[in-house]
Amino acid sequence: MTEILSERSSRVVSYAKLHRAAERRAQGRFLAEGANAVASALAVGRVEVLLVADEEQLRHRDLLDTATADGVGVSVITARAASKLAETSTPAGIFAICPLLDVSLDAVLTDAPRLLAVAVEPREPGNAGTLIRCADAMGADAVVLLGDAVDPHNGKCVRASAGSVFTVPVVRGRSVVDGLNAVRAAGVTLLATAADGEVDLDSAGDVLAGRVAWLFGNEAHGLSVDVQRSADHRVSIPIRGRAESLNVAAAAAICLYESARVHGAAGRV
Repeated sequence: MTEILSERSSRVVSYAKLHRAAERRAQGRFLAEGANAVASALAVGRVEVLLVADEEQLRHRDLLDTATADGVGVSVITARAASKLAETSTPAGIFAICPLLDVSLDAVLTDAPRLLAVAVEPREPGNAGTLIRCADAMGADAVVLLGDAVDPHNGKCVRASAGSVFTVPVVRGRSVVDGLNAVRAAGVTLLATAADGEVDLDSAGDVLAGRVAWLFGNEAHGLSVDVQRSADHRVSIPIRGRAESLNVAAAAAICLYESARVHGAAGRV
């Protein structure tokens, strides 16, 4: 008979500690919650252990079968154990224990990226996850988080990415200046979003046809004056209605889409 792990199991207690960034670094792994995240992690072979609540086994049968076929260990847990591991109000009942996903900036730049999304000191995990998801959808080569940034392995960030944290490389760099200098040195043009930018997004086709990195600030402060000045171009998004501005997620979606559109058009020429 398969052992069902309770909330008091030493393994469950150890996994629950992964809600803390320090513990994730210490263990070298993180906890992914929900069917989307687990499916994405399985698809790229990044699952060490899969955990499923006893009463949710039937609902997640496809994921369990995939894990078993791939040789991934599956553990059944009680409802209380699932609640202990969950960070959502209504636990999905399925979790994956995965190794950390850190990628170096040098590795990304070595592959001559055409499109990068660079978040400067993003603090809100939901916004960072949304940016990662958007970058993945628009075909960006990587997401770069610079400065005092949220941990992309944070549970809310992973869920907001809808699994994209597993499919697009995510880089973390402590120094904003060093990170931006490295990107520029690799031949990538730095584009800062700014309401008073000298380049209008509608007229930025020539710039976007090249290799670019979009710089996005955090929700509270945006990009600092120094970061804006360090960019090769400051780009404004035309606002045709009465809204005064766009939030970071909306601005990122528009800018990355326009870059992807221009690259796609250039590829068809």
